Amino acid sequence: MQYFENILGTIGNTPLVKLNKVMEDVPALVLAKVEFMNPGNSIKDRMALKMVEDAEKRGDIKPGGTFIECTSGNTGMGIAIAAAVKGYKCIFTTTDKQSQEKVDILRAVGAEVIVCPTNVAPDHPDSYYSVAEKLSKETPNSFWCNQYDNKSNSIAHYESTGPEIWEQTDGKITHFIVGVGTGGTISGTAKYLKEKNPNIKIWGVDTYGSVFKKYHETGIFDEKEIYSYITEGIGEDILPKNVDFSIIDHFEKVTDKDGAVMTRRLAKEEGLFLGYSCGSAAAGLIQMKDQLTKDDVVVIVFHDHGSRYVGKVYNDDWMKENGFIE
Repeated sequence: MQYFENILGTIGNTPLVKLNKVMEDVPALVLAKVEFMNPGNSIKDRMALKMVEDAEKRGDIKPGGTFIECTSGNTGMGIAIAAAVKGYKCIFTTTDKQSQEKVDILRAVGAEVIVCPTNVAPDHPDSYYSVAEKLSKETPNSFWCNQYDNKSNSIAHYESTGPEIWEQTDGKITHFIVGVGTGGTISGTAKYLKEKNPNIKIWGVDTYGSVFKKYHETGIFDEKEIYSYITEGIGEDILPKNVDFSIIDHFEKVTDKDGAVMTRRLAKEEGLFLGYSCGSAAAGLIQMKDQLTKDDVVVIVFHDHGSRYVGKVYNDDWMKENGFIE
């Protein structure tokens, strides 16, 4: 009989899927690492489980304790799945720009969710970072995962995502592209791939309103770069410790509109029902197509599933309100 002891055993080993119609103008072979195949429907399951298990090993949390995290949704889902299996409680802080589906899904798997304002500085007492930190100090037997600075995040991708991609492409990968938020996925995966072949190009997709691109190119943290944007799951107004800028070759910025329109194209033309930042990553790759040749093998990470965005990017009224479609 073939079965897993619990749902956590199904995390990882996601497929590579060739992109066809949306990449017809891109000369390279473009392969999508489809991460919604994970049980929590996102790539964050990998690092969520790693953060939980590393906290257990260090003794940072005792049985029956509470995991606390600031999340835009997907990391929370991964932690909640692990917590459900292992018998922990969860409290998550998120921002009011995240879709209602994300909040509802987290509550469905047993988490308490606190919604905080988006338009405040990271160090403001009402920011979702600050509220999570405060809760961790007030809650007995709790652990704040802090995915932005917790190195278990990037290590999870060094141990799983990188080796999978190398093996699946038979070592032929030439470019790796992914949307950047906490930086764990790009940095951990890139570290493994560059150790195998230092010539592999690592491209990060950023969004307008985020500090990553300018900081990478100039070393300047420019607060003038920071403003509110609609895209979920990528870009930051802080510099997470998980972002290894030295290993990233280029950041490409993508507009909210281009990301949203491409997300819908991927569903209609490739049958891939994906999250918003997946469209951003694909749009970023197309913006850089002139740097690719027919001999290149590009792997693009599609982080999560479209079920999180039904009321937003897949809703015609929402798209019209934001000026993304006529």
